[in-house]
Amino acid sequence: MDAEADPPTRSRTERHKCFACYKQFKKKEHLVEHMKISYHTPHQPKCGVCQKHCKSFESLRNHLTGPLSRASCSRTFSAQGCDLCLKLYDSPSSLGKHREICHLSAPASLGTKILAFAGSVDEKYTTKGAKAIAINCGLVGGGTDGSLDLCARVCLVDEDENIIFHTYVQPQSAVTDYRYEITGLTEEHLRNSKSHKEVQDRILEILYNGESARRLMSDSGKARLLVGHDLKRGLDCLRINYPGHLLRDTAKYRPLLKTNLVSHSLKYLTKTYLGYDIQTGEHDPYVDCVSVMRLYKRMRAQDHQVKGIGTPNSDSGFESQKAEELENMTPDELYQISKSDYKCWCLDSSTAAGLNS
Repeated sequence: MDAEADPPTRSRTERHKCFACYKQFKKKEHLVEHMKISYHTPHQPKCGVCQKHCKSFESLRNHLTGPLSRASCSRTFSAQGCDLCLKLYDSPSSLGKHREICHLSAPASLGTKILAFAGSVDEKYTTKGAKAIAINCGLVGGGTDGSLDLCARVCLVDEDENIIFHTYVQPQSAVTDYRYEITGLTEEHLRNSKSHKEVQDRILEILYNGESARRLMSDSGKARLLVGHDLKRGLDCLRINYPGHLLRDTAKYRPLLKTNLVSHSLKYLTKTYLGYDIQTGEHDPYVDCVSVMRLYKRMRAQDHQVKGIGTPNSDSGFESQKAEELENMTPDELYQISKSDYKCWCLDSSTAAGLNS
């Protein structure tokens, strides 16, 4: 059986300890198998006290503050740690200064004005290098029971939280439930709304950023990264297909998932990682857009001081080694050849720097 233990130390027993998460195994072959499926890399959330790697920030939070938290880590974190980003600071003053920056205020609500503000595509969003764009859709209900999602409102913001496109959308099917308690929308809002095709074309114009459709699969192109929460739901309603490698979904990003790999709500993520409440009444698309962009930028800003190994589908060192060779490696050597099973968003910073240089 395996068990969590303290960081690696010399032990009288012949147990094989994982370099990253400190689980122990009776047989070296079991440690090797553990490393193959754990995908430990420096990109995983890591305890600032004992350096234990966790699969998600929720796992790290449980390690630091949960009912089964490690005592020494919990004591240090309670005195020196930020409860939002989970980082440690040397002194109370530096921690206090950090919290002033880390704890954000909620953006002002856009509201539901009857006259739609349909922002035009500014030249700066169609000529400059690649940047991220956040999207949020207001969905009403169609079908006999109102359960069919229909896009009735869409908002796009840039990394500086500027609105670059916002409009109401004419649904492609009859609306049977405006979901007023959530959307704040009525029939009057959609009376002079833009057609679905017009909105779709405008969004694609912004995202393509002058790039040809056949070059969208290139990582070095000009197309925008699209940031959102549960992007598939909104894009399906808009009937937009956008390459997966250009999507940044806070509902799918491994470090932001629950310990059972299920998505958190945007409301929970915003409160937990940014420090303010959203969606207490009507869901404002601008507030949700800004919140998801802030989450993305906070994840992207992490400095893991490594390159490449946060990219998924890269050849793992385990496949190129024989079983006997792997069992002769030290835990540290096994860790060094381990590859991530998701793309860390911190790599977007280096990509953007390369494109803009």
